[in-house]
Amino acid sequence: MLAQAGYELIEVQLSHIGQDLLLRLFIDREGGITLDDCTAATRLVNPVLDTADLIKEHYMLEMSSPGIERPLRKPAHFERFAGERIRVNTHSPVGGKKRFTGILKGVQDGLIELQCDEAVVSVHLENIDRARLAPDFGDER
Repeated sequence: MLAQAGYELIEVQLSHIGQDLLLRLFIDREGGITLDDCTAATRLVNPVLDTADLIKEHYMLEMSSPGIERPLRKPAHFERFAGERIRVNTHSPVGGKKRFTGILKGVQDGLIELQCDEAVVSVHLENIDRARLAPDFGDER
């Protein structure tokens, strides 16, 4: 239903905030997400969740944009953001390291390529624990 409305479901988080249960859905679409998009997507999802009754206890639903440090999950995400600076954490070390920051050169045959300083690092998609955009604001800490 979200896809039919032009939204891509990026991530789902279920967490407790104090005593309350929070179901947070991160959505995206070409051109970005506005507050009106979050409202429209909530109106689409709420009745489906109520009917399916998947979460038995009371919860709050929050719809959100993935933000500027957006997670990259699918091969299509890595294709879309080629040329951007990203951070990658791997399950298993690659060249003795598990954390990388660099320019995403692209994805091909199940591998992403990152330009990290002077070296190009190849990482299997299956070895990626987390990957996010990492905008460079010029004040790197």
